[in-house]
Amino acid sequence: MKTPLLEIRKASRTFRTGVSPFSRDAFTAVDDVSFRLENGRTLGIVGESGSGKSTLLRMVLRLIRPTSGEILFEGRDIWMLSGHELLGVRRQMQAIFQDPASSFNPRQSIGAILAAPLEVHRIGTAAKRAKTVADTLELVGLSSTYASRRPHQLSGGQRQRVAIARAIILRPSLIVADEPTSALDVSVQAQILALLQTINRELGLACVFVSHNLGVIRVIADDVAVMRRGKIVEAGPVEQVFERPSEEYTRALINAVPDASRRRSPVSSFQSVAEE
Repeated sequence: MKTPLLEIRKASRTFRTGVSPFSRDAFTAVDDVSFRLENGRTLGIVGESGSGKSTLLRMVLRLIRPTSGEILFEGRDIWMLSGHELLGVRRQMQAIFQDPASSFNPRQSIGAILAAPLEVHRIGTAAKRAKTVADTLELVGLSSTYASRRPHQLSGGQRQRVAIARAIILRPSLIVADEPTSALDVSVQAQILALLQTINRELGLACVFVSHNLGVIRVIADDVAVMRRGKIVEAGPVEQVFERPSEEYTRALINAVPDASRRRSPVSSFQSVAEE
């Protein structure tokens, strides 16, 4: 069997809730979760607030260690790696967060922000890095002149485009996106989703895309996993899950979205508005 790009095996994460370090009170945020992600595919993870989506993403990014289970990237347990091997995995696995402004240094120019990953991984000369920055800005729909601007001079949608540029500038294999459109206006959301679809297709990236919005997941994902109380309660190809959900919880989520039963999702309808 072919080794998947990303594989989660029975991963769980429990947090202590008591004040005392000796307290036995605990909360399980992620409970025995397993899934596989192949190269070039997008997995949408959806669920209500508190279902464990963001904790799962942080485990994938090696920001939170699982209490039990394994996180495998290209067949290697990421928590068993260190040094050069870990740096290599970090280069291949990049993140896009909900609020890019909070992860930007306000004193740095956009060019410096985008060049930083290239410097960390010692890629190219200063001149080649500058060209890579300009080319990547163009790829996300921004002029190369934006390299001289500061984050506060950009709109929310422009900052998210820069966040996408920073994520793809190393040409990774996997993008992990945590609610990357939820803070944006509806028309801007459509533009960012269309951009992500284009980039994923052109660069052949795999993506784990977390959202509470099923309309967004239906547009962006190939497969979907529905989370509830830390568990994946239903998973499968996105159209199969939307058209023939097997779980009552999934049906309730779908019914909560206006016109979710229609083949054309709410996100599709505002994409046409954004393009006018």
